[in-house]
Amino acid sequence: MPPKEPKDISNTQAGGDAKAIEHLKQAVADGKHWYIALLEAIKLWKSHEEDYHGRHYRYLIDGEAFDWLLLAERLSDEISESIPEKERIDLLFFDLPPLELTREKFKKLIGPAKYRAYLNYLYGILVEENLISAVVDEIRKERWASGLNKHEDILDKAYRRIYGDNQQSLLDSFRKEKRYPKRKSITLSELKEFTYWLFKYRLKKCDKSRVASDTKKALIKMQRNLAAKKPPL
Repeated sequence: MPPKEPKDISNTQAGGDAKAIEHLKQAVADGKHWYIALLEAIKLWKSHEEDYHGRHYRYLIDGEAFDWLLLAERLSDEISESIPEKERIDLLFFDLPPLELTREKFKKLIGPAKYRAYLNYLYGILVEENLISAVVDEIRKERWASGLNKHEDILDKAYRRIYGDNQQSLLDSFRKEKRYPKRKSITLSELKEFTYWLFKYRLKKCDKSRVASDTKKALIKMQRNLAAKKPPL
């Protein structure tokens, strides 16, 4: 179960963002490791979202879930010349930091509020994505075992198994609740918010034992995916 909504990262004033970037550049110039400086800058960052170089960045999903790697991507662009390319790729694409930090050290560097919001993102979005993927795998294996080769409706069957309804109906309910317009497509930012909504929907709908079982299944899937994503040495 992720923590409650963080209270002190809701400030969208950009002044803190400039201070964060200034701190990042100065710390790296002073010889501090870029990853440590970046985490310190994340702690100083204030904005939920921003437009930068023609792209919209949304760091805080639904006011609760902090996409720290997206902000790391944004901030690393400010010091790209000071970061070894492989280290940056490993962090942003494989979630492999250049330094091994304890959980407490990481929490201290980005601050308790952002760490709580990061846990919201971890359990509410990343774990939920892996739960859906794990159930899709289960259904696919069941069909292969039964000699069935049709896979077109597997995703909807996975949604029904987890949430009791198909994907489109759930998406319509999400958009109605959020007062978002109906569209044929969905942006990555909206998809993340929808996934977080699904997580909360599942918590309300399922009993505690089912939630615990599904979370365990998702974590196993996520660990396997992370192991498979590790780049060659």
